[in-house]
Amino acid sequence: MAQITASLVKELREKTGAGMMDAKKALVEVDGDMDAAIDWLRKKGLAKAAKKADRVAAEGLVAVTAVERGNGMAAAALEVNSETDFVARNELFQNAVSEIATLAVDAPETEALLAAKMANGSSVSDTMTNLIATIGENMSVRRASALAVDPGVVAAYVHNASAENMGKIGVLIALKSEGDKAVLAEIGRKIAMHVAAASPAAAVAITESEVDQAIVQKERDVFADQARQSGKPENIVEKMVEGRLRKFYEEVVLLKQAFVFDPDKSVADALKAAEADAGAPIELTGFVRMVLGEGIEKKEEDFAAEVAAAVKG
Repeated sequence: MAQITASLVKELREKTGAGMMDAKKALVEVDGDMDAAIDWLRKKGLAKAAKKADRVAAEGLVAVTAVERGNGMAAAALEVNSETDFVARNELFQNAVSEIATLAVDAPETEALLAAKMANGSSVSDTMTNLIATIGENMSVRRASALAVDPGVVAAYVHNASAENMGKIGVLIALKSEGDKAVLAEIGRKIAMHVAAASPAAAVAITESEVDQAIVQKERDVFADQARQSGKPENIVEKMVEGRLRKFYEEVVLLKQAFVFDPDKSVADALKAAEADAGAPIELTGFVRMVLGEGIEKKEEDFAAEVAAAVKG
């Protein structure tokens, strides 16, 4: 049997909002499996929310760039990390990030991007090494993602911008259409702002059919267990489950989300309304939402212990 430590209980409490004893009981019931413990609590109705673990933000910048290609556009979002926010405000760092983001349009895979050549002939990898030596702080090109559409527009938006096209959240929205480019750019930017603001219910798919069926089945099972606790007959339980699944899709499917600029409409409704001004159908073919430091865990420093150790030394 797995050892149920205090830190494991603390982690589960932070993820679910459950009480200490309930969290401990859940972990005991599932032999220390964190995901299974979350599901156990949800089924028992003890978790306040199935929220994700807090993400500790690394420093640096997320940059976006977009270029016209034929009758369409290509764009990229890039994350480059640094140790401190001070470096993110450094002009040398910002200039390098901007140029690397442009290269990422055609080379979004990390290995290819690091090998790509900068304007001065140096590779991105060598450029980062030189920046580290010059600025005196560790940095890394973490990830990039690219979108392209023809015909149409890729709209880009940066939230919490600290420099032109650079900040803490970068969003790309690809709209395929032969319609008016200005109209496409306007509705694309609004949808990009919607995606930036959508956390914690961030979209994971454009359409309902694109949602991972394993995730759907997991949600269905949890909803069914919750509904059965009401004592309702099975045919009523099924209707309750379907209703909750519809709500789930409205949270995770971009086109079904309530549009932040007009909550009475969905994103799909907003696109449909824009088609009249654009003079042509509009299809949302892709989106990227990149958050600075997302998923990076920083070491927690125990300064009291550090001082005590120094005193003893």
